[in-house]
Amino acid sequence: MPRLSLPEFEALSYPLLDVRAPTEFAQGHVPGALNLPLFTDEERARIGTTYKQVSQEKAVHLGLEFFGPKMSAMVKQAQKLAPGKEVRLHCWRGGMRSGAVLWLLELAGFKVHLLDHGYKDYRRAVLASFAQPRPWRVLGGFTGSGKTDVLRALAAAPHQQPVLDLEGLAHHKGSAFGAIGQPAQPTQEQFENNLAAALAQLPPDAPIWVEDESRQIGRLTIPAALFEQLRAAPRYVLEVPREARVTKLAAEYGAESPTELAAAIERLQKRLGGLATKQALAAVEAGDFERMVELVLDYYDKTYAHALEPRPEEPSRTVIPVDECDAIANAHHLLTAATPPAIGRL
Repeated sequence: MPRLSLPEFEALSYPLLDVRAPTEFAQGHVPGALNLPLFTDEERARIGTTYKQVSQEKAVHLGLEFFGPKMSAMVKQAQKLAPGKEVRLHCWRGGMRSGAVLWLLELAGFKVHLLDHGYKDYRRAVLASFAQPRPWRVLGGFTGSGKTDVLRALAAAPHQQPVLDLEGLAHHKGSAFGAIGQPAQPTQEQFENNLAAALAQLPPDAPIWVEDESRQIGRLTIPAALFEQLRAAPRYVLEVPREARVTKLAAEYGAESPTELAAAIERLQKRLGGLATKQALAAVEAGDFERMVELVLDYYDKTYAHALEPRPEEPSRTVIPVDECDAIANAHHLLTAATPPAIGRL
């Protein structure tokens, strides 16, 4: 069976089976892949130890001892995962594990497409993709400006602009309150895989809208090559009145768990100061979320004011004053500011 290059492999749409151990798969996998582990985590560890401490031959024999009794169960599981009996398959580097499962599945009547060099080659391509130059448009603004809502409005009809939602991919809104109401963050490796997959879906030449972020989003890090591009892109800063931002944030956080809000405030205690922390916690307990937001915004606005200053590396910075947090209207204002005026004929 010929092994496929990564572009050939990705061009196929058959179910993708990853035969690495569960821990390897959990650490990071191709988005959409299904785990059909040849070995458990414990079995993989024992084989690795045998290989290092005894010999390759002994490790292979141990692997066969583990593999033999589970052949039938693996075929049945593969049939559930891929009823059409045609699959794509890979392991870590395209070695013995994928070769063994290829043999087994072909014996059971499957048609198997094998990735040359395995997941290792995929990861190399993921990391390289972040250095590919793209025309970015960065959306900035103070906390509560509704930047994520504006990005969604840009992506939707009638605008249908290319958008990269970094916070959505990271499952985090980028502040001390950012994890509230969000799923658990992926691993760094999986974040990078998902990010590369999202980039691959975007047109390579059209301007892509993305929110202005610091290098860290929660505990995840934006890849350096991509972050450098974003810092050197034109920036459009929405200037939303503080009152509108307070109203928006109070409505959002008022629907969340008071316990989680209090925990987030306590994490900010050193920055807020003792009195403001005490007052913000009291506001949460009283259900006065506008008061809580007012107190916390005093800190965040000071922090963001510095971040929103012009950067030496950015080619332009356009401030767009708006009246309220109206995502559809503000998306229109952004596009108007970002679109050069048509030059009439003489």
